[in-house]
This record gives sequence, C-alpha cells and structure tokens, in this order.
Amino acid sequence: MDTPTDTPGKSPKPNIRKRLEAMLAEWGVLLLIVWLSIFGLTWVGFAFAIQLGFGDWVERHGGSLAALGTWGAAYFATELTKPLRFAATAIITPAIGTLLRRLRRSKTGASAAPGTPAELPPNGTLDETPSGQP
Repeated sequence: MDTPTDTPGKSPKPNIRKRLEAMLAEWGVLLLIVWLSIFGLTWVGFAFAIQLGFGDWVERHGGSLAALGTWGAAYFATELTKPLRFAATAIITPAIGTLLRRLRRSKTGASAAPGTPAELPPNGTLDETPSGQP
C-alpha cells in the first residue's frame, strides 16, 4: 500500500519543529523581537485589564488568582495565551521581515527598474536642462 510519502514528486511536509528551525534560521533576531513584543504587550494588557476591574471578576470566580497579585495574575493569563501568541508570531514575523526588506531596498535604490532614475532631480522633471534655462 502506498503512503503519502511514497508518491514521487511530492516531498513530505516538514514537521513543526523543522519549520520552526527554518523560520528561526531565516528571521533570527526579528523572530525573537516579535515574540517578546507580543508577550510584553499581552502581559501589560492583562495587568491593565485586571487593574481596571477585571480583577473583581477574578476574585468572584477564581479566587486563587487574586492571591497572585496583579502582575502574577497577568503573567498567568499571558501564559494561557501562549498558543495564540505563537501563531501570531509565526504569521506576523514573515510579513514584518518582508516589509523591512522592501524598505531597505527602496532606501538603497535597488528596487528601481534598470534604466530608470532612482530619484527625480530637485525640479521634479526628467529633462536634462535645469529649470529656468533654455
């Protein structure tokens, strides 16, 4: 019996660990920055939510979290969102990386098509004569 990996021309889909390693190799520090940014924003967001009154709900429905204090409860809630943060990081990082690459290319002028000027002259025209001269 043929298995999906035996079919010629199709390579098996890499497992999550291999995909994570490939993403880490490609994006490196950017991946870490995005992950920590999402973590920090989530933690601070939960802390503010608890301070603004969500903490009363926690006390009524799950009193043990109230003993942790605001930042402890916020950390616990942040850890509960880890799968969502992981997915968001995996989606956002390549988009941000591509955007940064495009911005870097446009700054160096490498994105201009061959034979076209990277920038217009100060007068905004492409003619060779400066404005005001015949």
